[in-house]
Order: sequence, then C-alpha cells, then structure tokens
Amino acid sequence: MDSLPDQSTVERMARIHKVWQWLAILIVSILFAGALEFAALPAALLIGPMLAAIVAGTNGATVRVPRPLFGSAQAVVGCLVAGSISAGIFPVFYKEWPLFLGAVVATVAASSLLGWLISRWRILPGTTAVWGSSPGAATAMVLMAGAFGADQRLVAFMQYLRVIFVSMTAALIARMWVDTSGIEIPAVVWFPPIQPAAFAATLGVALVGSLLGKVLRLPSPVFLGTFIFGAAVHLGLGVTMQLPHWLLALSYTLVGWSIGLNFTRPILRHATRALPQIIGSIVVLIAFCGGLGFIISRLLGIDPLTAYLATSPGGVDSVAIIAAAAQHVDISFVMALQSARFLVVLLVGPSVAKLVAKSVKQ
Repeated sequence: MDSLPDQSTVERMARIHKVWQWLAILIVSILFAGALEFAALPAALLIGPMLAAIVAGTNGATVRVPRPLFGSAQAVVGCLVAGSISAGIFPVFYKEWPLFLGAVVATVAASSLLGWLISRWRILPGTTAVWGSSPGAATAMVLMAGAFGADQRLVAFMQYLRVIFVSMTAALIARMWVDTSGIEIPAVVWFPPIQPAAFAATLGVALVGSLLGKVLRLPSPVFLGTFIFGAAVHLGLGVTMQLPHWLLALSYTLVGWSIGLNFTRPILRHATRALPQIIGSIVVLIAFCGGLGFIISRLLGIDPLTAYLATSPGGVDSVAIIAAAAQHVDISFVMALQSARFLVVLLVGPSVAKLVAKSVKQ
C-alpha cells in the first residue's frame, strides 16, 4: 500500500502549482494588454491584466495578490491622481465657476439617478450601480467602492466599460473636427532616468499618506490618504513626484489582478445578464453630457469640440490626449472642468452612495 505524501511535500507541490498559475496569468495579461494597446484602447495596462485575472478566477485559480502589494499599488495610484491636479485649473474655474459648478452637479446628479434606477430595479445589488455609474475617476471609484460595501468586481466592470465607450466616442467625435492621421503618438519611455528628489518624494508621499489614511480611519485609507496628502504637498508646497511608466504599469497590473481574481462564474454570468442595461445607462450618460456640452458651447461661444471634451464623462487621460491633438481646442478649459468633476466625485461619492442605499432599501 502506497504511503501518503508528507506535509512538506504537499506544501511544496502547492507552491509549485501557484507559481504555474501566476506564470499563466502573467503571460495572458501581457497578451491582452498588448492587444488592447495595439487597438489604441484606453487603460490597456489595467484592463488587460484584469481580463486575464477574470479568465483565471472563473476557471478556478486559487492565487491572490498579497494585501501589502495591493496596498502599495493603491498608494501609487493615489500619487498619480494627486500629481495630475494642476494649480493652473483654478483661474479657469474661477472665471466661469457658476457654469462649471452647474455642469458638474448636473452630471453627478444624472449619473446618480441612473445608478439609483439600476439599484431600484434590482439589476445590480446595493450601491454597486451608484459607484459604477460615477463619472470619472474610474480607478479611484473602484478602490473606494469596496470600502463602502459595494461589489468591487461589478463596479470595475461598469467603470472600465464606460471608460472604453466614452473614450472611443470622444475620439470619433474629435475626428469629425480634426484630422489626427498625421499626428504621431510620442513613444513611451519605460525606464526613464530616476530623478532622486522627485522619486523619493513619491515614495515619501505614498508611505506617509498611507499611514495617515489608516490613523484617520478613512475609507479606502491607503488610496485616499495618499491622494489627500499628495495633493496637499503638490499644490501647497510645489512638490514634484516622479512616477515612471514601469511603476505605473506594475501598479495597474496589481490592481487589475486583485479585482479580476475575485470574479467567479456566477458573478460573471450576473454581469453578462446586466450588460444591456449597463450599456444603456452609459449611452444615456454620454448623450446627457453631450447635451451639456452643446449648452456650454452656446452660452460661452466656445467651439463644440472643446465643450464636448470638457463634459465627456470619464477617461480623463484619454480626453487629455485627444484635446492635445486638436490644436484649436482649449485644453485648459477641458482639464479644468474634468478636474473639477473629478474632485467633486471623490468628495461627494461616498455620501451619495449612502443616500441611494437608504432610498433603495425603503
């Protein structure tokens, strides 16, 4: 009679099995991200690994991203968001603040109403639809949603689907006004020279911000703590942070894996069943924001493309690239409105989600 393997042998076999799982996920992530990059789709470095992890998770993968690594990735994203806010947007916002505020409030109200309807009709559970419908700040909303009891997987599904729809729509509309065929996209420098002071500032902001977030017991403490502290030192003290592309790619990959590996077949089936309603809500939000852009264009006398890009609901990085490619677009106006909405969504998102949750339960 054969003897059973001892405990050390079983543990060693389990470790080997996990190594093969990670290797398979890594290879598929590279293939997916490369295909998305080739198709010029937004957020490829995040969506590709997330799709690979969903495939692995729904096929029984047992590996998970360690919490310290996931926390580190959240801190890097917090630094990225904090560093993306420019002090130059404030004069532009101050000049037309009533219109900006009205457009931001209208967009947030429309997205919240759509989220409330999806929740009310029991298409998605709890406040998931509210977080998933929030315009802009896709990665931030996904990271914060889990801290408020929403299903992070379905929020990610909604947010990144909207990012793709919005970015592709904005690119198509921009092409109607601007010929971008001759514009070369600058090559990505994966390993730029490290700037000691700026890179050290990034690490310091990530570490101190994470600790502050935990001490203050903020929801999603690592992300929010880093974002708040990073924005304060960036805008208040003029501290510059360096985020090399390799570090961003690694962080996006870890976030994508963390979300995707938690998908199961029942969750994926549920998301697929809700797909028509989710796409419908995205189309309605895009149309609503397009209407706001038309009104702003008429009121201020600015060109329609500038107004549309400024009100486009999400995909800030993609919108910035499109705006920069169009020479007659007022990029400062576009980024001022996009950044204002981003900040409002970050500040009021949790309160709106709680309010909607209460109304759905009644």
